[in-house]
Amino acid sequence: MRHFFLAILMISGLSSMAQSNANDIFAAGVEDAERFTNDYFGPLSEGALYSISNGWYNSGKAKPLGGFEISIIGNMANFKNKDDKKTFVLNTADYENLQFVDGSASNVVASALGDLEGIRVFVEGEIAPGITQREEFELPSGLSGEGINFVPSAFIQASVGLIKGIELKARFLPKVDTDDVSVGFYGVGLQHELTSLLPAEKIWPVAISGVIGYTHLDGSYDFTDTGVIAGQDQRIEMTMNTWTFQAVVSTKLPVINFYGGIGYLKGKSTTDFLGTYESGFITSPSVEDPFSLTREVNGVTANVGTKLKLGFFRLHADYTIAAFNSLSFGINFGFR
Repeated sequence: MRHFFLAILMISGLSSMAQSNANDIFAAGVEDAERFTNDYFGPLSEGALYSISNGWYNSGKAKPLGGFEISIIGNMANFKNKDDKKTFVLNTADYENLQFVDGSASNVVASALGDLEGIRVFVEGEIAPGITQREEFELPSGLSGEGINFVPSAFIQASVGLIKGIELKARFLPKVDTDDVSVGFYGVGLQHELTSLLPAEKIWPVAISGVIGYTHLDGSYDFTDTGVIAGQDQRIEMTMNTWTFQAVVSTKLPVINFYGGIGYLKGKSTTDFLGTYESGFITSPSVEDPFSLTREVNGVTANVGTKLKLGFFRLHADYTIAAFNSLSFGINFGFR
């Protein structure tokens, strides 16, 4: 799959769609295509929102004035045991034209995270007075069918200490711009060490901080030349925005430390299908800018991790419990 991991992060699973004959879905008409696509891609959008939101901190202690750290961070939002995210129930009563070949009124089918295969559906319509046409096709599977059970993200993050226990953070992914893929990623955050305000703060065995972080991702994927869907100037444009609010506590040892946090995540993704799409024989021959998909997430998160500090070189790893449990790891270079 071309640009596989980038496509996961940027457009909520379009690479999975590229493996199936997505034009078949449009044969059922735009309304059916929108309903199916929303249910199919929605869980992957959620996983991506959780993935890009992690990794804001690796200590409860804010850096002193002039202290800095540059990190390369990778996140993996796991969905291996998320059966409720890997499938959804397709009820034909909710669709105008889509029907199961086996005659079922409803079936459990794969989302973009799933691995179910061999589920066949059909659409049938009158193309001329007295002439009926029927088209059968197989619904797409998902990432689990490719042996992939996580949604990845990766970025560079920089932190610098200011005054009075305040640490400023910024994260970014260098802009990628090819003939058909473009993606940009950035975020800003603030950490305030509350224990730095207390009397004799240096004798406290732990550091306690509050962290706020904002992450933004935008990108586009032009798939006109892939042959996935017949039409012209076909592309997806998407944006993701997340806010994280965390309370963090950590030890203050010289070499190895342990940290943990609890907080709240709020995020939203919007994916616009733009261009002209052939919609089959059920409705008009083609549609332009057919629909936009929106998915929101919010919920409590909690994590625990450890950090190893060897001079200017550091390593950290933590595990987050949330709607999508995530593993975050980083290589860090810093001063003070």
